[in-house]
Amino acid sequence: MKKMLLGSAALMLTVGLAGVAEAKTYKIGISNTVQGNGWREEMVCAMKAQALASGEVSALNIAHRNTDAAGQLEDIRNLIQAGVDAIVVNPASADGVNAAIKEATAKGIVVVAVDQAVTEPSAYILSNNQEQYAYLGAKWLFQQIGGKGSVVYMRGAAGAGADNDRDKGFKKALAEFPNVKVASEVFTGWQQDQGKQQINDLIAAGTKFDGVWTSGIDNVIVDAFTESGAPMVPIVGADNAGFVGQLLSVKGLKGAAVTNPGSVGGAGVALALQILDGKAPKDHTVLVDPVLWDNTSDAGLALIKAGQNPKLSPEWPVSVSIPGWTTYSMDQIIACKGPGE
Repeated sequence: MKKMLLGSAALMLTVGLAGVAEAKTYKIGISNTVQGNGWREEMVCAMKAQALASGEVSALNIAHRNTDAAGQLEDIRNLIQAGVDAIVVNPASADGVNAAIKEATAKGIVVVAVDQAVTEPSAYILSNNQEQYAYLGAKWLFQQIGGKGSVVYMRGAAGAGADNDRDKGFKKALAEFPNVKVASEVFTGWQQDQGKQQINDLIAAGTKFDGVWTSGIDNVIVDAFTESGAPMVPIVGADNAGFVGQLLSVKGLKGAAVTNPGSVGGAGVALALQILDGKAPKDHTVLVDPVLWDNTSDAGLALIKAGQNPKLSPEWPVSVSIPGWTTYSMDQIIACKGPGE
C-alpha cells in the first residue's frame, strides 16, 4: 500500500453539460448512503465542484440517499445500467458492495471508493486515514485527562468501514493508557440530533466521565454542555467549521479537531478522471493523513485560527480542498453545482 501525505427514497439526478467541449468527456456516477450529515453533504458538493472544474465531465448521475449495503448494491447496479464511465462511491461497508463493484469493473467502469475502503481488489481507494484519525484524537484526549479516568466513546455508524478503522485507532491508543476506561460507548450514526440526545442522556443520568471522543459529531456535544450547565470536559472532534469556531470561542473548552476533509470526494472524482485519461496510479490505495489542531498549544491555536471560515456551514469541514487533487474554487464548492446545473 502506497501512502501519500496530502495537505431517502433514492434521489437520482442526472445533469448534463451544455456545450460540451471537443475534448473527450465522461459520465460519472456517484453513490452515497448518508444524507443530512454535513460531512457527507460537503463530500457531494466537492464531487460536483471537481466535476465542473475539470471540464472533463459531461454528466453526473448521483445516487444520494439514506440506505444500507443492500440499497447501495441496487444504486451501483443502476449506475452501471445508466452507462457511466466511472463510479465514485462512499461504501456502506468494506465488503457489502463488492459484488456490484466487481460487476462494474468487469464492464470497464472505473470504481473509486472514497472516505472508506472496500476489499474488492479491482477498485481504487482514496481515503482519509481513519485509523490514524482516531488514534491521534484519542491519544491527545487520554493525555489531557492525565492518563487516567473514564471517557465517552461516541462512534459513527455501526458496520461502516470508517467506523471499524477508527475503532482500531481508538483501541490502539486505549491500549497505551491502561488506566483510562470507557464509561459509555454509543453509535451516533453520524447524525447530529442523535449524538446530542445521547450525550444529554448521559449527563442527565449522572454518568461520570472525564472526556469525550467523537467521530465528528462535535459542535452539538459542546452545545449540550453549555446548554445544560454541566462542567466542561475535554472534547475531541473533527475540523468541522462549527467545532473549530467553538475551540476559540467557548469558555473553558479544551478540545482538539482532527482533520478529516470531506473534499476527499472531489479528490475521488479527480482520481477517476486521471484513470480514465490513461494515467492510473501504480498503487490502488491513496491515504490522506490527518493533522490534530488543539487549542491547548500555540501551534494548535495557530492552525485553528487559520482554519476559521465563516462562509461554511457549521457541519462542513474547513479543509475544503486537497492540494494536488482538487482544483475547484471556494465559491464553486459552496455553490455545490455540477456540470449543467
